[in-house]
Amino acid sequence: MTTESAPVSNFLRTIVQEDLKCGKHQTIVTRFPPEPNGYLHIGHAKSICLNFGLAREFGGRCHLRFDDTNPVKEETEYIESIKESVRWLGFSWGAHLYYASDYFEQLYLWAEHLIAQGKAYVDDLTADEIRAHRGTLTEPGTESPYRGRSVEENLDLFRRMRAGEFADGAKVLRARIDMASPNMNLRDPVLYRIIHAPHPHVGDAWCIYPMYDYAHGQSDAIEGITHSICTLEFEDHKPLYEWFLDNLPVPNRPRQYEFARLNLTYAIMSKRKLLQLVKDGDVTGWDDPRMPTIMGIRRRGYTPEAIRNFCETIGVGRSDSWIEMSILEDSVRQDLNERAPRAMAVLRPLKLVIENYPDGQAEEFSIANHPQKPELGSRAVPFCGELFIERDDFMEEPPKGFHRLVPGQEVRLRGACIVKCTGVEKDSEGNVVAVRCTYDPETRSGLPGAERKVKGVVHWVSARHAVRAEVRLYDRLFTEPNPAGDDWKLFLNQASVEVLSDCKLEPSLAQANSEDRFQFERQGYFCADLKESRPGAPVFNRTVTLRDSWIKK
Repeated sequence: MTTESAPVSNFLRTIVQEDLKCGKHQTIVTRFPPEPNGYLHIGHAKSICLNFGLAREFGGRCHLRFDDTNPVKEETEYIESIKESVRWLGFSWGAHLYYASDYFEQLYLWAEHLIAQGKAYVDDLTADEIRAHRGTLTEPGTESPYRGRSVEENLDLFRRMRAGEFADGAKVLRARIDMASPNMNLRDPVLYRIIHAPHPHVGDAWCIYPMYDYAHGQSDAIEGITHSICTLEFEDHKPLYEWFLDNLPVPNRPRQYEFARLNLTYAIMSKRKLLQLVKDGDVTGWDDPRMPTIMGIRRRGYTPEAIRNFCETIGVGRSDSWIEMSILEDSVRQDLNERAPRAMAVLRPLKLVIENYPDGQAEEFSIANHPQKPELGSRAVPFCGELFIERDDFMEEPPKGFHRLVPGQEVRLRGACIVKCTGVEKDSEGNVVAVRCTYDPETRSGLPGAERKVKGVVHWVSARHAVRAEVRLYDRLFTEPNPAGDDWKLFLNQASVEVLSDCKLEPSLAQANSEDRFQFERQGYFCADLKESRPGAPVFNRTVTLRDSWIKK
């Protein structure tokens, strides 16, 4: 198994160390607070590894809290997939699983507190009107005509909002802060809106729901979070986060810290766009192995260790930057190179007939499961007079430097013996359907002649013993490093998956369990599909090629 990267120093790790050293906190409490409106992606993995990792490293705890404040976009499926993603990455929240909706009653009472203090009011403006009243970055906003309502009227209206008297969009509760503030987030932000929709966690108990900005910081305070870590897009929201803490009787005062989000080339990190890909049928689902979701890359064959190492390698900073997809791919290559046993699979089969091999005879060759790890043992691979090789491993008229099978030339069959091409068989259209060879029995593996050197080595599978399987060759989902703009879907890679339905595998692969990973000799790293593969009927997904095939693209 691979050794994971040692923790790399970063500004958040330094802050935590100093806070513990000076006694500001006796223990640290972090949280990972996803909105359950889609599956988590690789960007969330960075946040998961950061929050849970810091808590683990410094003997604290990390909460998993669902910021479930918008029932229209939230589903139980998303909640369960998020839990599974966090577990798969190797982290546990223990007894600390929470929902913002657990605090709805307290948040409501605190909203009434703001009203009673003259710091919140019920507004009848529509969403478009509120947007128009906000002003611009260079011009102040305009106060709502309903901003001057009395405390008594606001309390009455807010309670009637809760009671369900008003339609969706008819009224909202806004904080009364400063419509001329240079920070747009402080221009009387909306705290509550009316949504008559069932909630996946609390059912029909509520028809008014707090906004994320209002619920988030107060949930942190209720849970005693010491370090509220979020991405840089929330930096402008920090004054509002602190305004709520200043004006509410919260039991604790968390501190918000911001870090740069993960931007990955040849991928998108917008859950809205990922959902569009799912709904439009561009992918087979949130867990499609081409998707940058955690469940997608898991199904493709990535390991949690590779993801954790990747997140540690790219580091944590405060400057936005783009991380090359090749760094993520190299992470899983390095991990699987160490852990994945080797096997032989012929993806585009061409029959090879050994003319001088005794009819009906079969034998077995012992081949190591990993060339550098004898502790992984070996396997018996059957061999007979008819084999399958890769179609690309034979050429009648080869270019210069082609060292595989050609008429009159010898190659070594991996772990077996040397063969020499003597001719071909063709169909009525002139296509090669079989290659004919002779073999040198003195060069069989284990005999002195096995040391004889030839330039080419090809892999093979016994035709009599081969296991038929479906293999899916996955590639990057986009052809452009940054598929942005309104036309982002124009950059979808139409060759992002190729399904091969008649692949020939050595028999040791027949009983592969889902998520078993292998290096197919000379082909790449492959994983038995999490959903569709089963012993006796394997389906393999290519995780990554042996080398970066996009270097020259």
